[in-house]
Amino acid sequence: MPRLSEVIAALDVLWPPERAEEWDAVGTVCGDPDAGVTRVLFAVDPVQEIADEAIAIGADLVVTHHPLYLRGTTTVAASHFKGRVVHTLIKHDIALHVAHTNADTADPGVSDALAGALGLRVTGPLVPENGLGRICELDHPLTLREFGAHAAQRLPATAQGIRVAGDPDAIVRRVAVSGGSGDSLFDVVRAAGVDAYLTADLRHHPASEATQHATPSGKLGLVDAAHWATEWPWCEQAAAQLDEISDRHGWDLRVHVSKTVTDPWSSHHTSGAPN
Repeated sequence: MPRLSEVIAALDVLWPPERAEEWDAVGTVCGDPDAGVTRVLFAVDPVQEIADEAIAIGADLVVTHHPLYLRGTTTVAASHFKGRVVHTLIKHDIALHVAHTNADTADPGVSDALAGALGLRVTGPLVPENGLGRICELDHPLTLREFGAHAAQRLPATAQGIRVAGDPDAIVRRVAVSGGSGDSLFDVVRAAGVDAYLTADLRHHPASEATQHATPSGKLGLVDAAHWATEWPWCEQAAAQLDEISDRHGWDLRVHVSKTVTDPWSSHHTSGAPN
């Protein structure tokens, strides 16, 4: 049985903490470095539902993509929902470790997992300087409408589903993908000369402007998925990586991926009021 410190050391090789953005909060939130680890749970969000799931399966370690205390805190009192998560984990001897922007820029990282879930062939990073995002090719050209439907079929279901902006009949051969919020990368995406861009959390004005810009291959198509859905595939990829490490070291870890949907949106209704 490995100690927590040994498992964390292996995870830090996969997602070096020094690759995280300066504003980020990655690393171990709670846990005894000398405690043994037999079962690990991967999830996107460190919320109460995930802590309860960790207890139910007997996990010793939870690894999440999103930080618990991104902006810091002065208290972990259980009267606050984040403090309650910490209390729940510590009370049941469960450690919490976070790999956020250091997992975004890793190779393979969050966007590789997203591309893999969509069956796309990765040809390189979208932002070579830090390894963020991926440029990909489709095995067979699709219309933007078909590519949006393909994404809806391959990504985990959420209330939002998939939104598409652009000419539905435009042909898509090369795409850029970026797991999580991606509208800060529009300039890089346009320079990459792709036909479409799949990411999450697209806002009205950046999306509107992006679809108006002409690119060498025409106007850019946008595919907007739920934030959680674009990052959940990383959990499966990360679990497989830890499985391989466990086998190599003879740790016999039991590694799980949470299928609990922690996307905050719970329902979707198509608006139809007259203009």
